[in-house]
Amino acid sequence: MKQVVKNLMVAAAGITLAATAAFSVNAQETEARTLDELLQQVQQQRASAQRIDQARERRFLDDRADKQQLLRQAQQELRDEQARSTRLQEEYSQNEINIANKETELDNMVGTLGEIFGVIRGAASDTIGRISTSIVSAQYPDREKILGSLAEARELPNIGELEELWLALLTEMTESGKVARYQGEVTLLDGGSEVRDVIRIGAFNLISDGEYLIYNDSTQQIQPIARQPSGHILRAAANFENTTSGYAGLFIDPSRGQILSLLTQKATLSERYHQGQTVGYAITFVLFLGFAIAIYKLVTLTAVGGAIRRQLKDPQNPSDKNPLGRILKVYHENPNTDIANLELKLDEAILRETPSIDSGVNIIKILAAIAPLMGLLGTVVGMIGTFQSITLFGTGDPRIMAGDISMALVTTALGLIAALPLIVIHSIVASKSKSILHILDEQSAGIVATHAEKKGA
Repeated sequence: MKQVVKNLMVAAAGITLAATAAFSVNAQETEARTLDELLQQVQQQRASAQRIDQARERRFLDDRADKQQLLRQAQQELRDEQARSTRLQEEYSQNEINIANKETELDNMVGTLGEIFGVIRGAASDTIGRISTSIVSAQYPDREKILGSLAEARELPNIGELEELWLALLTEMTESGKVARYQGEVTLLDGGSEVRDVIRIGAFNLISDGEYLIYNDSTQQIQPIARQPSGHILRAAANFENTTSGYAGLFIDPSRGQILSLLTQKATLSERYHQGQTVGYAITFVLFLGFAIAIYKLVTLTAVGGAIRRQLKDPQNPSDKNPLGRILKVYHENPNTDIANLELKLDEAILRETPSIDSGVNIIKILAAIAPLMGLLGTVVGMIGTFQSITLFGTGDPRIMAGDISMALVTTALGLIAALPLIVIHSIVASKSKSILHILDEQSAGIVATHAEKKGA
């Protein structure tokens, strides 16, 4: 309506301008020659202007009526909108009250379900931690991602999510009781990787190519441990890996790889031996020296014992190559000597043979006594070093004192380890030596008895 009125006003203004222009042109073309003509023209122009003014007044009145109608319409629309606003505000307030009532009703209806939901979220979090660190994930990776949304949810879980939690727990429980063989990528210690046949023993250990593997859950990689366990443990693992039917024994780590990982920090026997340092090396030298002397004496005494046994079979032909033969030769060289002189000569012959038979036996005994004393010396030296470390660095870090304490304990152990076999070997060598001397004394007494019988006869 407004646009129509505006268009009519523009058109009227255009007509007025055209009429005025035409009137001016006509006035210019027909100039009045007399006063009557001038009066007539003025009257005509006045009548024309009145008509134009009346037309303009009618248009203004029409426009005014239209504006009033528009104003009334706008006021009515305003009243309608105000009424609608009031109604919406009332509805909004009522909706707020309804929402609060529904939330209270929901909380009341949820009841123990909220507690159950908390338990479910806690169980999901625990399951994620268990699955992510389990070696079963080495065979079945990314299982914990499914439960992430359930552990972080802020609303009640649905049936599907609860089933995922149940399946995850059931899978972990089922696979932990299985021995499975599968193809897995093993990251080698030199940085490379290769695909191997990996055997998973439940949720405890992984083995491949006769060695134990560990699962690094932070990088999700299978790696060999830096230091493998003892040889008999590895042989059992290799035997288990090659078994295709029946049963085979195997050493497992119940801590799921923690004990195997600690093996990388455990010192080997060689490393422990070298912790004894100079004192430990000296004890080792004493042990080897005692063994060398003992072996030499065992060989020589065994040879002497064999020669004496052969001589016992032929006492009438004494030989200079064995102690008994030399003693018998003394008797054969003095057949007419009285009993007292013969006994003295035989004792002299036995005394000549005794040093060669007993030589080295006492050295073994001395070395067996020296070894633990050297171990005690190492203990004292290690404790002195420990106290020096405490004086310089305090007791804040026990690892600073560990080296000296290891030296103190290792040298003590080495001294005892060296002394025990040396004592045993000394007893063996001494027994063999005494047995030979006993044979010589026995044969000497027999010779004297036989000579006395001949003299008495």
